[in-house]
This record gives sequence, C-alpha cells and structure tokens, in this order.
Amino acid sequence: MKRRNFFKVSAASSLGALALGGARQKVVNPARKKGDGIMHVGCQHGGTSQKNLEFWARHGVFHVDAGSPRVIEGVGWDLDDSLAMQEACNKYGIKVEAYHLPLTSAGINGVATPNIMLGKSPERDREIEMIQQMIQVAAKSDVRMLLYNTIILKILRTGRTVDPTRGNASYSTWNYEEAVKQGMDKERTIAGDVSIDELYERITYLLDRVLPVAEEYNVKLGNHIADPPAPVGYGGITRWNSPEVFAGIKRFAQLYDSPSHGFNLCLGSTAEGLKDPKTEIIPIIKWVGERNQVFNIHLRNIKGGWNNFQEVYPDNGDMDFLEIVRTLRDVGYTGMLMPDHIPQHQDPASGLQGHAFAFGYIKGILQAVYAEA
Repeated sequence: MKRRNFFKVSAASSLGALALGGARQKVVNPARKKGDGIMHVGCQHGGTSQKNLEFWARHGVFHVDAGSPRVIEGVGWDLDDSLAMQEACNKYGIKVEAYHLPLTSAGINGVATPNIMLGKSPERDREIEMIQQMIQVAAKSDVRMLLYNTIILKILRTGRTVDPTRGNASYSTWNYEEAVKQGMDKERTIAGDVSIDELYERITYLLDRVLPVAEEYNVKLGNHIADPPAPVGYGGITRWNSPEVFAGIKRFAQLYDSPSHGFNLCLGSTAEGLKDPKTEIIPIIKWVGERNQVFNIHLRNIKGGWNNFQEVYPDNGDMDFLEIVRTLRDVGYTGMLMPDHIPQHQDPASGLQGHAFAFGYIKGILQAVYAEA
C-alpha cells in the first residue's frame, strides 16, 4: 500500500514549538573530494575526536556517519553541537554524510526512545516530536541522511568463534539451535509478545509522522533491518524481515512512495536470513537499488546463513563483494560502503587494525570496479 496520506503532524505546529538549540550560522562544507558521483569508503565508528578524525584521514576515509550530536533532554539534538561536529570534520576534508537517530540496534530495552516501538501513547508522540526536531537539526547542519532501526529485540548472538587460519581472529556468531539450548528464545523484552501486525502499526505510526518532515527538509531516512532475521515468534517477536527476508524488504520498501524512505542496507544482516547468500543477495540489491532506496551500505560478510553464521572479514565470507560492488555500481548507487562488525583479536588495537584492513579492502574493490567501467 502506498501511504501517501501521511498523518500530518504538521511541521508548522509540532516542529515550530521545538527549540533547535543554537543560533550559529549554517556550516558550508568545502567542495567534496575527488570521487563525487561514485561510491566511497565510509565509517560509522569513533566519533569526531581529533584522534579519530586523523585516523580516518590517514586511511583515506572522507565520508562518514558521525554518530549523533548532543541531546537536549525533552527537545532533541543541540544544533550548536551538530555544527561544531561539522566544523571539526571540515578541517580534515571529511564530509558528515549521516547521523544515527536514537532508534538503535540496542533493542527496546536499551534505546533512549522505547515508547515508539512499544506503541505507547502519548509518550511515543513526544519521542516522535524529538525525531522531527532531529531531522531539522540534521538539515540545518547539511547532514542529509539519518539512519535508524525499528526493532524490539536487540542484535542476537550466541558467542564467538576463533579462526586459527586468520591469526586466531574471533568472529561474532549466531546459532539458533544453541540459542534454544541456552533458553534465549524464552526471554522477553519489556514489550512482551508483539505480532507482525502490531509491529507494522508502530512502524507506520512513526513514519506517517516523520517522513513528511524528512521530505520537507530533503533528508533521507535509512532503515537497518533486524539482525538477525530470527524465526517467527523468537522472543515473542516476529521481525519484519522474517522468515522471508526478501519479501520483508519488499513489504517495507513499498510502504511509502517517498524519496526519503529507504534502507541502510546491511549486507550482513540481509545475508543472515538467506540459505545461499552468494547468489540470493544480488537480486535483492538490484531490486532495492533500481527503486533508488539504497541510502547506505554496511559491507559486512558472513560464513553461513539462515539460523547459523559467523561474521568474518570482508575477504573470507560467502558473499562475493567484487560482484556486489559491481551490482551497486550498475544500479547507480553513489553512497558510502562502510565496514561493519569487524572481527576481533587479542590486541589492544584490534578494532583499529580491523578497520584499517577493511578500509583498504573496500578502496581496492572500488578502484577495480571503476577501472572496468
């Protein structure tokens, strides 16, 4: 169904009453680096400290999801802080492409705005007003993409798997049978049991009210699918991308015919619900890409698939990232490719080392793909 008759919780009424938290002038970003109109390596970890900005710049990462500005309680994001983040990035030639809304992968027990996915009014209406204000702040800071989750369960994992063939790297692992054995499937969140129809009511209640604002301010809202697509009823919840991942993506994509409605397309989370990720992922990318609904890419590889997988390095999983990036090129995607859920190892600098490897890997693939074009 095309939901063109959005509930107009009008920008004039509900947004006009919300303070933006600062009077500083809008930041004008410097000209983008060479590579406009093509894909580029991105990152979503570390924030905008000088140390992290230097790390990004050293590794050729000039397009980022910078996290989120400081929150003013009961209002939303602090515009002054957002502009300061932009200024810090601009000094290094780094473009803030995205922020993260407070609808995160922590699940309903861990997010700052739980009432939206609890479906609890009037509390959810106040939280939605904050989201509307955050869209305004992003636009006034020249940040044109906001990433978010509409989930109840947090990210589900059952442990870690050590790979001696990759220097004892440790991979985050999900095994459904092990989860059942541990009784994890019996655990419930504060939401209790939620049907798929109830879940969609809460999602559309949110999007009916924020998409008109996003359209007005030319901001894209990219949704990250649930991780992983667990079996129906797991933890009392049926995730919107379960049990058929592609069907779930199609249903979510077709809720709205809006340039602001799309995906933070996590290839790892998508592959986690497929029986043969290498072959099944390509038609999904083509379908979403041809609709212009790929807003951001998490380039995460896995070994395995539905109900049993490990999150591995980008070069040693089951998906062919060279073929995937070719597909993204061919559908006209020009956004970020960012590392996600990097494997760990026994070294204090494990995270930095893993990201450095992934940055170089992505850059190499991009050079190869565009050399073919």
